[in-house]
Amino acid sequence: MTRQARPLRIGNASGFYGDRFDAMREMLTGGELDVLTGDYLAELTMLILGRDRLKDPGAGYARTFLRQLEECLGLARERGVRIVANAGGLHPAGLADAVRQLADRLGLPVRVAHVEGDDLTAANPGSLAAHAYLGGFGIAACLREGADVVVTGRVTDAALVTGPAAAHFGWGPGDHDRLAGAVVAGHVLECGAQATGGNYAFFHEAAKSGADLRRPGFPLAELHEDGSCVITKHPGTGGFVDVGTVTAQLLYETAGARYAGPDVTARLDTVRLTQDGPDRVRIDGVRGEAPPPTLKVGVNRLGGFRNEVAFVLTGLDIEAKADLVREQLTDALAKSPPAEVRWDLVRTDRPDAPSEETGSALLRLVVRDPSQEAVGRALSGAAIELALASYPGFHVLAPPGKGSPYGVFEDVYVPQGDVDHVAVLHDGRRIPVPPAHDTVVLDELPEPPLPQPLSHGSTTRAPLGLVAGARSGDKGGNANVGVWVRSDDAWRWLAHELTVDRFRQLIPESGPLKVTRHPLPHLRALNFVVEGILGEGVAAQHRFDPQAKALGEWLRSRHLDIPEILL
Repeated sequence: MTRQARPLRIGNASGFYGDRFDAMREMLTGGELDVLTGDYLAELTMLILGRDRLKDPGAGYARTFLRQLEECLGLARERGVRIVANAGGLHPAGLADAVRQLADRLGLPVRVAHVEGDDLTAANPGSLAAHAYLGGFGIAACLREGADVVVTGRVTDAALVTGPAAAHFGWGPGDHDRLAGAVVAGHVLECGAQATGGNYAFFHEAAKSGADLRRPGFPLAELHEDGSCVITKHPGTGGFVDVGTVTAQLLYETAGARYAGPDVTARLDTVRLTQDGPDRVRIDGVRGEAPPPTLKVGVNRLGGFRNEVAFVLTGLDIEAKADLVREQLTDALAKSPPAEVRWDLVRTDRPDAPSEETGSALLRLVVRDPSQEAVGRALSGAAIELALASYPGFHVLAPPGKGSPYGVFEDVYVPQGDVDHVAVLHDGRRIPVPPAHDTVVLDELPEPPLPQPLSHGSTTRAPLGLVAGARSGDKGGNANVGVWVRSDDAWRWLAHELTVDRFRQLIPESGPLKVTRHPLPHLRALNFVVEGILGEGVAAQHRFDPQAKALGEWLRSRHLDIPEILL
């Protein structure tokens, strides 16, 4: 295919299954677009869709996407916008058929294709859903053959952008730098409004500057043939785009300098960001390397059953009240204790509180066991029987139920050649997508040189967040916390101050766990990966914040000695 010089305008209309319903219409009517993407899948979503499929073999895809198309398919056709979404989930062929039926009912001549081959559930006995993360060349094959709508199952989030870019510009598997640029663009777009001011650390500053954060618009990328791009949004939509919002999203759910995928390994340590005008950030300089020889496979299994109850402790003697109810329930469950019991005392109470709620703390009990009975009736009976026989003021937020199933997630890796990646066209033709020919086993990069330490005078004890932004997220049982600053002087201080040891001090939960620090000097950022802090993944509900969404904000709230010249 002939390389195209014209920039490709790729937008996003969904960052997760359940995102703003009218975003698709807003993106189609708000300005010029060539391709509109939607990311509907996450580790937890795959588990939810797997449970749906147990009840109905024809289920397993994001039904919201179909309802959005009912309103917007004609509009996309009229405006010449192609739609690419991973809403196919566990059943992309089923969703493709449903879109065809919708198009026929609406009287629209729409060519619908899908990508398959990611489903490895049969090869992983005992799993509810096991799916390989495919790259973008199946999507590219569909688009090159004229598809108007392409639906996929489990592809990488960035594949929704690398596929259309490869089709538009005629890129091949060896165009590593160009593909890496598209991967970075795709990673910025995939979480929707997180690139346009949503969930942004310095939101209060942006609001004071006039940005309307009540309803951030969705992002788009003007992608160029060399792999560089400009991240922006439609005029007149809410939110804002600047180097900070793009930096925050680049750090989200990543780890080291090598960001590996099935098409290419993008070097995040080469990314350069430049403000290119209001609501425009240029990304260039991205280098790419051959992808690894293996594909990641996300395996979801049912882990057992869980239940929880939150005891409300009000007023005086909070610790003693918590000790009493712990001892009582431990004795009551002694005959058949659940396999896992976890207590957390959350001190939300204040002394001399002006309301009963602000004078109360919560004691949270979570239990897990392979048997529903062990966490259901046994727990609920033991807890409720204490109603008149425990600490003064005894009550709970809600009585425990019968116990609900929970899932566990793990990632495994298979050779790229073990997966039958196939583009299935609107006319039924099947185009095999070969695995990458050139691959490189991933190695850790040596730590880049750090800047000279900041020379400073006096310091003030203050929250880290006065100087640094952060964004955190989950990858299976691990969490990452990306921390960045906005000036060279702040970077000279942060790079030397926020060591792994200091991170452990500020986040005590990480103390017994493996913590790895990855400096990214071009972004003035540090990325910390905390292994195992989320247990067996989000569906297992291992901790209070099971996806580590607010772990970065907790870090920003912790106090340390900050040079006064930075405050």
